[in-house]
Amino acid sequence: MRIVVKVGTSTLAHPTGRLNIRHMEELVKVISDLKNAGHEIVLVSSGAIGMGVGKLMLKARPEDMPTKQAAAAVGQCELMDTYDRYFRLYGHTVAQILLTGEDLDHPVRRQNFQNTLYRLLELDALPIINENDTVATTEIAVGDNDTLAAIVAQCAGADLVVLLSDIEGLYTADPHKDPSASLIPRVDKITPELEALASGKGSSLGTGGMKTKLNAARIVTKAGADLVITNGAHPENLYGIIENTAGAAGTRFTARASKEE
Repeated sequence: MRIVVKVGTSTLAHPTGRLNIRHMEELVKVISDLKNAGHEIVLVSSGAIGMGVGKLMLKARPEDMPTKQAAAAVGQCELMDTYDRYFRLYGHTVAQILLTGEDLDHPVRRQNFQNTLYRLLELDALPIINENDTVATTEIAVGDNDTLAAIVAQCAGADLVVLLSDIEGLYTADPHKDPSASLIPRVDKITPELEALASGKGSSLGTGGMKTKLNAARIVTKAGADLVITNGAHPENLYGIIENTAGAAGTRFTARASKEE
């Protein structure tokens, strides 16, 4: 299978902005094992600004654009250096691709990106993609890497997209506020009622939220692939998700989910 895995800042970093070593080591180990099993993996990784916040000892995620871009410039270096060191331990080569909205909107630039992506997969490299926060002043589409992962999946012809988040999936209500909220394991149709459940923002270091994940699900399912939201604290869930076993953790949006339109 060709799988796009998106990992959010909340998985990679502690609230301080410093690297969450345990989560990152486990993620790299599982992805390396999946590659060893023959799967093609594309990793869409947030975390540049969040790690830059920690590295620069800032008190919180910056609000002004120059400081965001400065934090991204610092954090992206640490992010890729860490990925390179960890994946090298398991014998895998990583490649960095940084994108802006213009790269994906312009037909020639989008084709160039696709050509590079396909060639990297042919060479058995692991593409690691992020938005180019250092130069981008407007974020891709609705401004998040959930949407970026969905667009990358379109370009890659992916069979599956997995969004690793700080929550297990889509719930019937906000589980932080309503103890009776229950996880929705499968979605075959994206309805207005379902969209009403997706509200709010992501973590203090990230930009996403359930609304952006639902938007990503719409893009991916229209392209004929499944999308799963699961907790990034448990990357071993990827095994069951890829095998589509009963009881696999998270919420799976099936390819038929977009057919209400």
